[in-house]
Amino acid sequence: MQKLPPFPCDSCGQCCRRVNYSEKTAYLDRGDGVCCNFDDKTNLCLNYDTRPLICRVEDYYHQKLSHVYQWEEFVRLNLEICEQFKQDK
Repeated sequence: MQKLPPFPCDSCGQCCRRVNYSEKTAYLDRGDGVCCNFDDKTNLCLNYDTRPLICRVEDYYHQKLSHVYQWEEFVRLNLEICEQFKQDK
């Protein structure tokens, strides 16, 4: 498996506040669209070391999307979504 540069997450928590937007993460919804493992005070995951595959960006990319996108394109697309989430706060 190719070593990738880390995904440039700034821990804003916006993706964790919208798990209800995707069928792949909806099961994590605590009832208000926010991930059940999300700490509202720190914007961090309470279950980081054992979080699901969908939340492990590099691992998910390798297992599910590396045949569809180059890493740089995948990162760009996700950062665009992230910026849109930040604007929509």
